[in-house]
Amino acid sequence: MPKASAPQTTASASPAPPETLPLPESYEDAMQELEVLVRRLESGEMPLDQLLSGYQRGAALLQFCRDKLAAVEDQIKVLDDGSLKAWKAQS
Repeated sequence: MPKASAPQTTASASPAPPETLPLPESYEDAMQELEVLVRRLESGEMPLDQLLSGYQRGAALLQFCRDKLAAVEDQIKVLDDGSLKAWKAQS
């Protein structure tokens, strides 16, 4: 008789590497994730083997935020007919 195989699990034991995690949908979501990650990195609560992946995820989030800000700045320049004008707060 054939031996019964052990049941297969669908969940993986380790989290996905940071380079395979999708980037957030918005700038605000990215900033929130980045703030939480920075607090964890600075607190020393992350195990050594997770520090590098945390740093890599933080770098990806930071680049995502910079790209979003640059895109918005480019849109403002176009809206202002190519000249960046000082923003005045409305009272």
